[in-house]
Amino acid sequence: MNAETVTAICAVVIAVASLVVSVYQAHATRQHNRHSVRPILQLHRGWPIGGRAGIRLVNSGLGPALIVDSTLIVDDEVIGAWNAPSVDHVRDRLSVRPSAVTFNQGEVIATDYEQFLLSVASYDPQSHAELEDLINRRLTLKIRYESLYGGEDYTAVLGPIR
Repeated sequence: MNAETVTAICAVVIAVASLVVSVYQAHATRQHNRHSVRPILQLHRGWPIGGRAGIRLVNSGLGPALIVDSTLIVDDEVIGAWNAPSVDHVRDRLSVRPSAVTFNQGEVIATDYEQFLLSVASYDPQSHAELEDLINRRLTLKIRYESLYGGEDYTAVLGPIR
């Protein structure tokens, strides 16, 4: 084996090693980019006396959330998606009609989004006991979503307090 053969073998080994490092770095960069724009949807319920109260949706992640689907369940009965017809069906059963914000499949929830989905403007425990009971004990809301990259199948759930 002469010097030229050794030099050629070393050059091939260095080129293959460089390719492996480049592929690994590209994969790590893609993973970092996915995590840097991950949405985190959270559902909260709150009952501040005299303030806006009900179910609040917050995107506390770093990227927008794409709604895949949603499910509204009341008393173990599937009402439908969190859309206007389903939410109106639930609101029509209440003596005090709360405000509602709905969304459809494929809708994008922006970064820093914070909105009440079902609420009353000035909460009073006596006047709004029926709504509080509905949200705390009878209602389940499931939202399936993903980032703009797609395929993650994240879920936000607000279930009854037991």
